[in-house]
Amino acid sequence: MCRSILTLHNFEPAATSKEVRAAATQYVRKLSGSRVPSKANTEVFDQAIEEVAAATERMLKALVTTAAPRNREVEAAKARTRSAARR
Repeated sequence: MCRSILTLHNFEPAATSKEVRAAATQYVRKLSGSRVPSKANTEVFDQAIEEVAAATERMLKALVTTAAPRNREVEAAKARTRSAARR
């Protein structure tokens, strides 16, 4: 999986629309193979981001878990540890 797409499920507080849109943007960039679309493809690129973000928000609201919510600071510390180990 692309490392810049973060897990958004089961956090307290829940993922924000901004976080969902950032993940959708990364996903569409990965699929398209480009960071910035050409002028001819900007509209379809933006539409794809909106559709992925909407589907993601619906999915996150519908998911059910019995696990305790995760802490953002603890997860960020784990990610920094993993990143340092890769270097």
